[in-house]
Amino acid sequence: MSTSTTASVSTHILDTSVGRPARGVAVRLAARTGRTAKWRELGGSATDADGRCKDLPALPAGTTHVRLDFEVEPYLEKSTDKSANNSVTKSANKQADAQQDAPANRDSGVFFPEVVITFAVKPGEHYHVPLLLNPFGYSVYRGS
Repeated sequence: MSTSTTASVSTHILDTSVGRPARGVAVRLAARTGRTAKWRELGGSATDADGRCKDLPALPAGTTHVRLDFEVEPYLEKSTDKSANNSVTKSANKQADAQQDAPANRDSGVFFPEVVITFAVKPGEHYHVPLLLNPFGYSVYRGS
């Protein structure tokens, strides 16, 4: 059992559409000291080559709630551009069929431009919160 008076937070992002870490995603961290308290922005970081944020700011004493804000739009736009370039090798008919069947929102940009996760914390505990990301969905969980 930890004797620390504050909680700590870490995160990483896995792009499940390609089975690889998501590099270069900006992550902001905020905290509050109660359900009705105002959020206090603490700073942020960006994911490294392993999809991890190793230098998120420490949580202040008294923190009860934490918010992670993942700015995934630039990463997903870049990933979509790479996918589009790979599609050039398909036949013209297959490309036309795929474009016709594609959801309308795919042409207008990224479906989830940001992912915001809010969770409760207790002093002395560590919270690892992985984000599993793909262009049309995501999930999070409390890791170890």
